[in-house]
Amino acid sequence: MDSFASFDSTKKDLQEILAAVAKGDTQLPDFQRSWIWDDDHVRSLLASVSLSFPIGALMLLQTGNTEVRFKPRPVEGVELQSEVEPTQLILDGQQRLTALFLSLRSSKPVPTKDARDKPLKRWYYISIPEALQPEADREEAIYSLPEDRVIRDFRNQPIKDYSTPEREFEEGMFPLTQVFDCSEWRRGYNKHWNYDPEKMSAFDDFEREVVKRFEKYLVPVIELGRATPKEAVCQVFEKVNTAGVALTVFELLTATYAADNFNLRDDWDERKRRLHQRPVLGNLQSTDFIQSVSLLATQAQRVSDIAQGHSPDNARGVSCKRKDVLRLSLEDYLRWADVVEKGYLDAARLLHSQYIFASRDIPYRTQFVPLAAILASLGPQAEAAGVRERLIRWFWCGVLGELYGSAVESRAAKDLEQVLAWIKGGGEPDTIRDANFAPSRLMTLRTRNSAAYKGLYAIMMRDGARDLRTGEGIIDATYFDEKIDIHHIFPQDWCARNGIEPGRCDSIINKTALSARTNRMIGGKAPSEYLVRMQNAGGLDEEGMDAALETHLIEPQTVRQDDFEAFFESRRQALLQRIQTVMGKTLLLGDSEDEEVMPTTFQEEDAA
Repeated sequence: MDSFASFDSTKKDLQEILAAVAKGDTQLPDFQRSWIWDDDHVRSLLASVSLSFPIGALMLLQTGNTEVRFKPRPVEGVELQSEVEPTQLILDGQQRLTALFLSLRSSKPVPTKDARDKPLKRWYYISIPEALQPEADREEAIYSLPEDRVIRDFRNQPIKDYSTPEREFEEGMFPLTQVFDCSEWRRGYNKHWNYDPEKMSAFDDFEREVVKRFEKYLVPVIELGRATPKEAVCQVFEKVNTAGVALTVFELLTATYAADNFNLRDDWDERKRRLHQRPVLGNLQSTDFIQSVSLLATQAQRVSDIAQGHSPDNARGVSCKRKDVLRLSLEDYLRWADVVEKGYLDAARLLHSQYIFASRDIPYRTQFVPLAAILASLGPQAEAAGVRERLIRWFWCGVLGELYGSAVESRAAKDLEQVLAWIKGGGEPDTIRDANFAPSRLMTLRTRNSAAYKGLYAIMMRDGARDLRTGEGIIDATYFDEKIDIHHIFPQDWCARNGIEPGRCDSIINKTALSARTNRMIGGKAPSEYLVRMQNAGGLDEEGMDAALETHLIEPQTVRQDDFEAFFESRRQALLQRIQTVMGKTLLLGDSEDEEVMPTTFQEEDAA
């Protein structure tokens, strides 16, 4: 029994741990899954280490046990000249160790991915000026740069270039690959600035406040002895990889407020019961609600700080990030919770006006967080026609620009301040300025996994799409009663028989909002066939059917002649024109320079 329980708990230098990984002394058991962390996870981890925040314990297994024989493999990014027999295997902590090794010790860009699982290669830097600001969010000081270290805009034009040491020195961008031996970089930095005392002093501060934290960072390590039985090792591995679920901010606040005899969970359950009565709010989460409360509470604190004489740079920032949500006092929660609840109800009404009726059709649940806070701040002012127009434009720019898929906390905070300022006469919010919809994106919108896909579906209904069988417009009652959904215009079976590529067949260009009964009448038939059948069933003449088709941005003659190519191009251009109108801006062509957004080829009906 003594051997079964043999383990040791200690702390080890991060440098020492990564050195063992680099040499192959510490490896992975081959059954471990591959490294899967995305870019945001890596940046967050690096920020934690730079602040000496805990990142959790590692669990290692000593090798050499004849009973526990696992095939080892090096950590991703490690290049060994020959096969090395490890002395330790990583049971828990693979993702953290791999991220740290790749970003700090590897001489190559880190292979990671964005929030939509698109593969990326990134270098990680930390901004010296931003890292030295006391109230700054450290995670925002960590920069993820492309493989060539050049940041570009939508037109692929360089905005910032850090591709040479001189450019790094000029901008104060420190490459984290140098963090364990920064002497050479520092010499170049000092020389670049002609040994300016102020710059040298700033680097001294940076070295003391950031670099030394990496150099001296201690990681808790649990080591299982080589005498540990195989069944125990497997059980431990299963536990640490399936049971370790991070506590949400809501759960942490629930525990905090309990000390003041306030049951946050009961309070939320009652609010959830009321809010979930609105179908569009059916998936609203406790963390969403808490984030909206945090936005309003921090906004009020910022206003108070400035009123008391603090400069905007030194006043508390508006935020709904985890660290700021955890600061939310019970007093602040009680002050803002009712206001936020009304904000969510107002947000549901606004989305209802945009023909988003059910939670499954919400493009971004995350965009609800700032929307509810904005509406709560505006109160009755949000009912003014001009204000609603601006809110609707901001909403659709966020959706069609696909800007609420990652790093949403920072954008939500900026949008609260910037949208409110815009309504008072200020400049357009970043979300409107940043938004773009590449014309080629239409080809890749094929499922509800995309916010823009769901957004276009709602816009079509909002702007007057009529059912092809009944000729009736779509309202919330018919949406639910008739089971309105997104269906093919040229059916999949017809496309397969006629050699249409699945990617084109399944694109949003070949889909529209139809009732379940109407879709059943389509079956796998050619449009020329099912349109006549629908006309007869609905008592419509050809002119009436053509008018209904045009409400879907469909050129009638192209479908009556079963001309898929002409239909596809005509509707593509019409959809792009509609997108421009909704976003209130000309689309930037980010995919091909010869692509143009042409006017529609037929008269569109006025928006409903």
